[in-house]
Amino acid sequence: MNGEFIENEMPLLHSLLSKLGLSRIKAERHPIRVFLLDDDRRRHRWFAARFKGDQVDVAVTVKRAQQMLSTNAYDAIFLDHDLHPEHYHAPSSDDERTGYAIAVWLAANPELQRASTIMVHTRNADGAMRMVEELRRAGRTADYVPFPMLAERIKHYWAR
Repeated sequence: MNGEFIENEMPLLHSLLSKLGLSRIKAERHPIRVFLLDDDRRRHRWFAARFKGDQVDVAVTVKRAQQMLSTNAYDAIFLDHDLHPEHYHAPSSDDERTGYAIAVWLAANPELQRASTIMVHTRNADGAMRMVEELRRAGRTADYVPFPMLAERIKHYWAR
């Protein structure tokens, strides 16, 4: 009888402690599918480590990114702006071969990746803001997260 009472009252006790903020309920999340557009192999490894246990698909070119985004569904999309060394600190833009091309393409194809969380993680703030503005004009939810702040944002959104 005593063991039965404790077993029946435990869920009530856990619920009360949780509502009072005295207990933490931790739920495991299911693996997610992540898309990364970035030309830096070190960042490929960085993302793989942050999303260990999840599926991370990587593209380094605009063409490959379009192919992957057309055929797969992603929970999270991370876009870099500068995809080639010649783009870094370039005086003029080369929109066809940067992450901006993917932002424009996603904006023009509203049926693709509608439920995805989109984050622009480039160190190029001007390029990032152009990408975010393009995506938001098309009704997409997109944020610019400077790369040094990205680890914390990932932890917040996709806690393990």
